[in-house]
Amino acid sequence: MKRGAYGLLTLSVLFTLPACDDALQEAPKTVAVENFYNTADEVETATNAIYSPLRSTRAEQIAVLDAHTDWGYGRGSRAQYNDFAGLNSGNMNAATARWNSFYQAIRNANLVISNAPNGKNISATDIAKYVAEAKFLRALSYFDLVRNWGGVPIRTESNYTEIGVKRSTVPEVYELILADLTEAEKNLPDEPKHVGRPTKLAAKTMLADVYLTLKRYPEARDKANEVIKANKYSLVPVTKKEDFQLKLFGPDLLTTSEEIFYFKYARQVGQGNFMLWILNHPNTKLFNFGGAYAHYSDQNNPFYKAWDNQDIRKSLWDVVNFGLGATTLVSSKYVEPAAVSQNDAGNDLPIYRYAEVLLIFAEAASQADNGPTPEAVEALNQVHRRAYGQNPNQPSAIDFKQEDYNAQTFQDLVLQERAYEFIFEGKRWLDLKRTNKAQEAILNGKGKTIAEAHYLWPIPLDELSFNTALNATTDQNPGY
Repeated sequence: MKRGAYGLLTLSVLFTLPACDDALQEAPKTVAVENFYNTADEVETATNAIYSPLRSTRAEQIAVLDAHTDWGYGRGSRAQYNDFAGLNSGNMNAATARWNSFYQAIRNANLVISNAPNGKNISATDIAKYVAEAKFLRALSYFDLVRNWGGVPIRTESNYTEIGVKRSTVPEVYELILADLTEAEKNLPDEPKHVGRPTKLAAKTMLADVYLTLKRYPEARDKANEVIKANKYSLVPVTKKEDFQLKLFGPDLLTTSEEIFYFKYARQVGQGNFMLWILNHPNTKLFNFGGAYAHYSDQNNPFYKAWDNQDIRKSLWDVVNFGLGATTLVSSKYVEPAAVSQNDAGNDLPIYRYAEVLLIFAEAASQADNGPTPEAVEALNQVHRRAYGQNPNQPSAIDFKQEDYNAQTFQDLVLQERAYEFIFEGKRWLDLKRTNKAQEAILNGKGKTIAEAHYLWPIPLDELSFNTALNATTDQNPGY
């Protein structure tokens, strides 16, 4: 069992501040203000509470995003994610639950940001560190919100108690995200107190990702390069399928040389990862509680058919006929033979790993220079070589060559590598949207035309009813 990780060391305090809204509203009347936030331990406990709603919703968020892709399909109640016509009432309710989780995390972050500076027995250094951690997690929450819902109400430490908060524009949300990450980059530690907490390099990585999303390519390139030049991370070497399953995504891993920021899970009741139950099929014997096999792919899908069979990542799909045909594929990326319940696998979920830094750098450097640079090609090739079981740092016969690509074709190449690398990490749909390639990819991959309503999830009806600053007609996303 994993020992020493943030997800285990703080299990006893992770939920000290309850996740439900009513309980949190009571906290400031008792311990949260007058008698709390006075010591570093108390502020750390409050900071831990930010993670709870984010950890609880992450597996579902990833699964839904990857059903929106050109390669992934949802089954049963999730089948509606395949038609690209927008969400039905059932999946609108599921989207509301994810929205609420992000705003719970934001509220818990705001409590830390607001109250920690008033502590009586905590150093200025510790205050800055925990406020920076809270702002990193708040930025992460708003980054998920803005990419999936568009402009949203911005609730910060200055207005989180107000009922009516107007819907901000997308640029306004990104302005807050960048401000939070800039402070996080400045005040987060170089080394985390526990594995699973963010560091300066994690903040730089998310900044690079945000800049890439905003098409601010020189800034994305430079931030990613700062992480590369720090020489702290390296790709985990692999030679076979099982190396991906156990050495990179395995349930017993405390951390790896590739981990920049992950949500940590433990093989304990109430502390584990739900993703394996979502993905697995009982026939694979890779998860000891079977699985719902609610997401799958197919050997006849153009994405899968075009994938080189020598790429080890392709082998992380197993053929399982569960009634949809003999070409049905089920993911075996995450395996867990000793989970304690169907909800509690020990596998962590990557938010950022070093492979993504290399691919952010590759894309951003090429776009900034209007064509691939030697450094951009090398960054891409490192990820590509590892996928074929080769030494990431040694030139290979499978390497891509700079002279074969221009800015556009090289971006397409990087996006394809990202698609193979980050299956069930929730990246592909967001990549297709940010590069305006979703329409073409979904049409080619699934023969579907994306309705306007599918590009953004609906603003929850509860939010439109409760938030007095919103108009249920004009503030709803198109198509709902």
